[in-house]
Amino acid sequence: MEAIVAISTPPGYGGIGIIRMSGKDSFKIVDKIFEPKDKKRNKVEGYKMKYGKIFDSNGKYVDEVLVTYFVSPKSFTTENMCEINSHGGPIIVKRILELCIENGARLAEPGEFTKLAFLNGRIDLAQAEAIIDMINAKTKKEQEASMRQLEGELSKKINEIKELIMEKMVDIEASIDYPEYDIEEITRDSLKEMLEKVQLKLKEIERNFDNGKLIKDGLKMAIIGRPNAGKSSLLNALLNEERAIVTEYEGTTRDTIEEYIVIEGIPIKVIDTAGIRSKTEDKIEEIGIEKAKKIAKDADLIIYIIDSSKKLEEEDREIFKILENKKMIIVLNKQDLKQEILSENVEIKNINKPIIKLSALKKEGIDELYSQISKLFKLGEINIDDSITITNQRHREIIKNVIKKAKESIDSIDNKLPVDIISIPIKQILDELGKITGTTASDEIINEIFKKFCLGK
Repeated sequence: MEAIVAISTPPGYGGIGIIRMSGKDSFKIVDKIFEPKDKKRNKVEGYKMKYGKIFDSNGKYVDEVLVTYFVSPKSFTTENMCEINSHGGPIIVKRILELCIENGARLAEPGEFTKLAFLNGRIDLAQAEAIIDMINAKTKKEQEASMRQLEGELSKKINEIKELIMEKMVDIEASIDYPEYDIEEITRDSLKEMLEKVQLKLKEIERNFDNGKLIKDGLKMAIIGRPNAGKSSLLNALLNEERAIVTEYEGTTRDTIEEYIVIEGIPIKVIDTAGIRSKTEDKIEEIGIEKAKKIAKDADLIIYIIDSSKKLEEEDREIFKILENKKMIIVLNKQDLKQEILSENVEIKNINKPIIKLSALKKEGIDELYSQISKLFKLGEINIDDSITITNQRHREIIKNVIKKAKESIDSIDNKLPVDIISIPIKQILDELGKITGTTASDEIINEIFKKFCLGK
């Protein structure tokens, strides 16, 4: 087949739908189904859009469209490409897709357009991964980090490191090929200096992964407390909408409710859980309580909410023991009612966790809670403008492995091993770094990456 085709817009109804096609025969296929308004200008010009109508093989009118042409090599895939902009009804879009296939195109696989861009040298593998990260970005900060990687910031840094190594590989080869010139000792010293530089550069990149993970994955924040303490009311206040059911009856929440908020550009998954108490005859509530305890164990942050209009009970003390080693903020809720528990309470102060007073019902004190969360995780200090921020676990594992191999090479130099032995892990370093940009990535890795893409991208 000489052309691939797919719908590039999301499923469902919309103002427009886009059918994308790439390949040697893409213009020929479009010519079979598209009749431009201006019939005099039949020459295809890149970056030009034509208005006209789509017809089926029987000459039946299907839709009026705009067709954009991208002439090789100046296209996303570097091949001839066209995009048909139709009305956004799913029946219309699907029908135009079928007509393209009937006239010789093949349905594209997920991510195949981006894979072609990679295979044809327009982008490298790190940039391809940045595209899927940008599509899936949950916050502006994550989108900006992905855009920097798409622009080649990470690839540029990796290629600079590879060039440093390649320069010294020449010395290694010379030392091995011409041992009579006694340049091995000089080669050792320069190799060690180079490897130490490589280590420093890679450690600097790896250090930013924690920030990158926060930007991409965010934090998991669980709201924990006894029944009727105000957990669901707090979730509603954080979201500024009535997301969870709130009643005066205990045990209303049986299962978890998960939603996202954004603080300082970082996504926070907020999980409202069932109220924890030691005794219940309701089997469904019991399952919810066990689930709440498991979520509390896995969460990055616990918001432990207490009804401050009631006295502390033994169940509160038991929950404190369960959560004592977790990062936690204590929320004294229902400040709009007469207070039985004050922030000066000795038992609460002895837990040595931040304490926030608020009224979830009246949405008072929410900003102070946001501020405390930001302070705990230093969210305001995360800056993607001054350094390369890696958000991809695959990249981090490769970089960690390279740092380890660089240390092994330095140890080999210190132990006076022959240069040809020292060169083995150094060549492995080059191979590992090539897996980030794709020059040495296996077909299995490449295929696995592009499986994550949606159809039409």
